[in-house]
Amino acid sequence: MEEDVHRIELFRNRLRTLIVVEPVLDLLDFVPDEDKQRIRATLTQKGDICAADALLDAVIRGPRPPGWFVGFVAALETAGCGHAAKYAANEPPSAALEAENDNCVRLINLLQLSLVQMKTRDVCHRCHDRGRLTDEDRQNILAELDNRGPISGARLLLRRIMRNEIGWFSDFLDILRETEHMGLVRELQGEPLADPGGKDMDLYSELQDNQSMENLDCSMSGNSSALWSLHHQFQVCSENETIIGNHNYSTDRIRIDNNANSDMGHSDVGPEGPDIVLHDYQMEVARPALDGNNIIVCLPTGSGKTRVAVYITKQHLDGRSSRGQPGKVVVLVNKVPLVDQHYSTEFGRFLKHRYKVERVSGNSQLKISFPEVIRKNDIIICTAQILENSFSSARGGHEDGIRLSDITLMVIDECHHTQKGGVYNNIMIRYLKQKHRNVQLQKEQKKPVNIPQILGLTASPGVGGARTQQKAEEHILRICANLDAVAIETKELGKEAKDPFKRIQSAAERKEDPFGDVIKGIMEEIHNHADLKPLCDPGTQNYEQWVVQKEQNAAKEENQKVRVCAEHLRQYNEALHQSNTIRMSDAFSFLNKFHAEELKKKYDPEAEESIQITDTERFLFALFKGKKEKLQDLAKHPEYENNSLTLLRETILKEFMGREEARGIIFTKTRLSAIALNQWISENKKFEACGVRASHLIGGGDQSVVKPMTSAEQKDILNKFRLGDINLLIATTVAEEGLDIKECNVVIRYGLVTNEIAMIQARGRGRAEDSSYTLVEMEGSGVAERESVNEYREKMMSRAIQRVQKLPRADYEKKVKEFQMQAIMEDRVRTKKKQQKSMKTEHPSKVRFSCRQCCAAVCSGQDIAIIENMHHVNVTPQFRELFLVRENTSLQERLLDYEVNGVIACKKCGQRWGSMMLYGGIECPCLHIKNFVVTYNKKNKVFSKWNELAIRFPAFDYVET
Repeated sequence: MEEDVHRIELFRNRLRTLIVVEPVLDLLDFVPDEDKQRIRATLTQKGDICAADALLDAVIRGPRPPGWFVGFVAALETAGCGHAAKYAANEPPSAALEAENDNCVRLINLLQLSLVQMKTRDVCHRCHDRGRLTDEDRQNILAELDNRGPISGARLLLRRIMRNEIGWFSDFLDILRETEHMGLVRELQGEPLADPGGKDMDLYSELQDNQSMENLDCSMSGNSSALWSLHHQFQVCSENETIIGNHNYSTDRIRIDNNANSDMGHSDVGPEGPDIVLHDYQMEVARPALDGNNIIVCLPTGSGKTRVAVYITKQHLDGRSSRGQPGKVVVLVNKVPLVDQHYSTEFGRFLKHRYKVERVSGNSQLKISFPEVIRKNDIIICTAQILENSFSSARGGHEDGIRLSDITLMVIDECHHTQKGGVYNNIMIRYLKQKHRNVQLQKEQKKPVNIPQILGLTASPGVGGARTQQKAEEHILRICANLDAVAIETKELGKEAKDPFKRIQSAAERKEDPFGDVIKGIMEEIHNHADLKPLCDPGTQNYEQWVVQKEQNAAKEENQKVRVCAEHLRQYNEALHQSNTIRMSDAFSFLNKFHAEELKKKYDPEAEESIQITDTERFLFALFKGKKEKLQDLAKHPEYENNSLTLLRETILKEFMGREEARGIIFTKTRLSAIALNQWISENKKFEACGVRASHLIGGGDQSVVKPMTSAEQKDILNKFRLGDINLLIATTVAEEGLDIKECNVVIRYGLVTNEIAMIQARGRGRAEDSSYTLVEMEGSGVAERESVNEYREKMMSRAIQRVQKLPRADYEKKVKEFQMQAIMEDRVRTKKKQQKSMKTEHPSKVRFSCRQCCAAVCSGQDIAIIENMHHVNVTPQFRELFLVRENTSLQERLLDYEVNGVIACKKCGQRWGSMMLYGGIECPCLHIKNFVVTYNKKNKVFSKWNELAIRFPAFDYVET
């Protein structure tokens, strides 16, 4: 009857929380088999409530043969869902009883931390004897107990018993008394709890005066104000969470705070800060570190690695404090935005109420030295390079440095970067050397130097480019050795893991590309003008490498014609690549902006005459000007757009129109494409119509023609994404790793494939229910093939980790020690070579610098000094006559006690030389070596970094300036 269907709809919200799906489904013979299979799949993938919804949908949808409703109610009763049966049969409890039953459920959830410590097997048997659990319930609980442990078994028992008919709470209290759980009974009745520290704490003293909860033992019809007060003042923990307080694995008290901060949805805030919440799997991987061992925690993106580190940090500091020993924790990150993120969402939030927590990065405005920050705080979150610089200072005898022994715990985020050449590895080499020296000191019966405990965090250690399983295992062992880890801790998350549905979509090549043909025609004219013969097709990566090499060689040979032509060819090649990935109009804008800026370089507002323009430059400017109108016109024809963009549009619209609430990330290769795709989406009304609210997210390094994002801008975008003001991010690889990005259900990689680590990190962003991971590629690009290679490497990595974990302890320690000795020896060789290279360095006066573009002489090496071992400046009066200062249109950086102002450029040709830096009140022209040709020993060379030049420049002398 329709009224039965209506009743199910009416009480749907109740029924979905009370139905135990599996046994009920077995008893419903009128539900088709295909529906049952789909419901069971939903139960496995999405849990009880979603499966109950699917079951109710199937019942309502039909078929509904005669007697279906009686059968449905009978199935609920037989499966132990008597409470649900009452609602379905239109016999709901009174409003008062319903409210008090809800309060009992809240109370059980609230005190679940204590209840999961019960003797589950005994309680399970008594509940079954009293008819509060069915035979199947008992079997499932005992199986959970045997397979996953007492806490999981206790949780399942509590979930089952709370779905009983009203009166279950009184029976449950009696069962706890019979099984000698008087402490739990007192806790459930609101009697005082004994605090381990000797203080008693009455859970309800602030909530209820002389209000007994004995009414709950009887008919549950009495005053329930205490429970309602509890509901408003305590956070109810989810059924899958364990709160970890001041003790190792459980808390003996519950903190009360009327102004609880629940922004993370996992904790209650008390006078000592929020309690830390860990899942069972998090606690399992943390245990070796709680015993003081060095470990690597390897858990998927979004599974709470940092929360594990926060808990280990707290236990480490608490333990040392209780023993009267000082504790110092340094948390290392490899990206500036992660410093603030780890402070605000994890370490600062949970631990600043008890310990002094500070953060330091290149963007910090702290006016005290880093060693002073270390001394004054208990927990310091910083970029790894800052710590390495301070270690180097200490080794050089400076007071402004710290030593490894000053730290008691070092947390290394994204620790898979602890490899040869990385700053993480430089820090760990210091650790390994000291550990090796300590062995010798102990042999000599001398006191060893203290070294910190190490905790590494990663979602994917990768395989390091390995092609065989053996090499993959060696890679894992090498990372373990570099971090001196006794183990790499992983955990299969089972149904908690949420792997997105993956698909690859390939776009066919364009039949016509008149826009690209015009660009290729321009490039051909440039080839002829400079007598260049490329060995590969324009628009490819190989062509990019060829033209870069041509520009470098021409600069060294002082061939201005070829050098400037090669620079323009590089820009046209980039435009071709853009027209194949983003809109033609974006590629045109890129070229137009480049030529406008090049023309701007040829004009000095303070001079009466224009800067020198060569015949080749006139040719190049005229060439673009002659084709500009045609390119602009072709860019307006949508029929010539690339098919990848069309496929991307279809994918976005399909994902956002087919979901109730979509939230996604598009990963793209360059900053320019991220910005252009965002603009394309914002200008397309179809996206707006289906609710897409997009923004781009790019990196903060000033290494691109595109203005970088500051950490404040990144934080603002991520916050808006978290709140739902933005529901689609178009991001470069900056969003793949580390950044705290709210879980998504749509992940798209747009023509971007790097390595298996990046693939796993990007896919891990799609960790919401029913999420998808789509790779959009152009046919023949090789992107899909590289993705397949990464999938294979991911499997290799998983097998390698498992095999390393199964190694006998003696074999593991032997291999780790071998890799550590190898790393120490390699570092000694590198150090010796560096020392020999330093001994052979020429005097600065023997080196000369000339403009990379016009070859004009600029200065001698003896005119250059170094600020803070990093910035190369020339403050001589002669040099000031050679350059002009322009506005810095990119990032206005502010770093500690110096700041970057304008850009300095050659007066003769307009070539950028560097930037004007304000240091201690003095304007210092800072030179970027990539903009010069360096001559020494009568040879011209080009460099991309100053450390490639074997010259020791003097330190900047503030007094002599």
